Amino acid sequence: MKPATSSTQTPLQTGGRPARPNPKVLLSSQLIFNIGFYSVVPFLALTMANDFAMSAVAIGIVLGARTFAQQGMFLVGGAISDRWGARYTMVAGCIVRVSGYLLLAAADNFSLFLAGAIVTGVGGALFSPALESLVAAAEERREPSGKHRPTLFASLVIVGEFGAVAGPLLGSLLLGFGFEVSLYVASAIFAVMAFVFWRFLPRADHSGQPTDAAVPKHQLLACLRDKRFVAFACFFSVSLLAHNQLYFGLPVELRRSGLDAGTLGLVFAYASLLTVTLQWPVAKLMRRFGERNALTLGLSLKAAGFTAVAILATQPPIASLPVLPALALVTGLCLGNMCATPTAMRLVLDFAGGRPTGAYYGLLASCGGAMVLIGNTAMAPLYEFADQTSTAAASPWLFTGVIAVVSAVAIRRFLPVPARSAA
Repeated sequence: MKPATSSTQTPLQTGGRPARPNPKVLLSSQLIFNIGFYSVVPFLALTMANDFAMSAVAIGIVLGARTFAQQGMFLVGGAISDRWGARYTMVAGCIVRVSGYLLLAAADNFSLFLAGAIVTGVGGALFSPALESLVAAAEERREPSGKHRPTLFASLVIVGEFGAVAGPLLGSLLLGFGFEVSLYVASAIFAVMAFVFWRFLPRADHSGQPTDAAVPKHQLLACLRDKRFVAFACFFSVSLLAHNQLYFGLPVELRRSGLDAGTLGLVFAYASLLTVTLQWPVAKLMRRFGERNALTLGLSLKAAGFTAVAILATQPPIASLPVLPALALVTGLCLGNMCATPTAMRLVLDFAGGRPTGAYYGLLASCGGAMVLIGNTAMAPLYEFADQTSTAAASPWLFTGVIAVVSAVAIRRFLPVPARSAA
């Protein structure tokens, strides 16, 4: 069913391009972007260690720098998108990422790997907030036709997960020809994406205003002056910290259970299967459940996953099902993410109140990155005791579970005013 449009809402045309973003183009962009990303980055550490004999410290610095460059620059990338338009920013993000990949392809020492990783991260920081602002614009356009249907952000999660699965498969195939071949193929993907964005993304935003026109400077970082949104972003950042434990804490638990890296791959496949099959019905249910309830439930499910691992980590692994704690953790985190993330992404529209949304999405992501850095640093010493069955093995899981519960309760107070009734 198509939304009704009045004469004042007729899509404008600029240079032969539709003035409003096409959701299919946006969702396809997320899919292809993730394929290009995951076909390279998961194999970076392996290449640095096996082909260049670099130390774990050097690899950790490179990977950490890439993550920090991306997460830390999200706010800046969002502000740039608001100032100059999502179209230009997404094209620039693709070009910057191509530059980063070409640097990595030429790298034969630590400095070049570090530079390439940082440039790659900056490219993502430019792309993601701009894409999310366009998805928000498309969501605003379609919302009147179906109050309780899942948002486009739920679809964004699903297609992103498909990319996260397909990317490593492509990367593993290309790795047989050399890591640089993976980088060249991924560079070609992003170069094609830059052309597609330049050709097909609208020059005008969802309100019909030219995106090429500069947004007044006083509006660029309005999100920082919105105390309610800053508090919301801080509490919601716990969701990203919790989800990040799939990469930081889960391998520790698998070691405790006597399982190997092969099991880790299967667990991630299980996580992807959960997301692809359940995200849409869960999102549909959350639209009826209400925003406050959806956020609280999502964070509470993550807390439940951590609590289950905390209890099981104090007991010897179950001989017939040693992977049970890992499955409990992944189930709680994935279900929680399905409930909370699309809801939070849509709520940004209410916080922005008609203002440009790029910086809002950027701040939301940057707060998550900062929380991951702070939280993982705090939990690292606790994980030292978590690879052996003991009472102390429960400590990192209980720590994160408590933080998730606090956030689940507190975030209800910081929704936009007035909040809409549907999630």
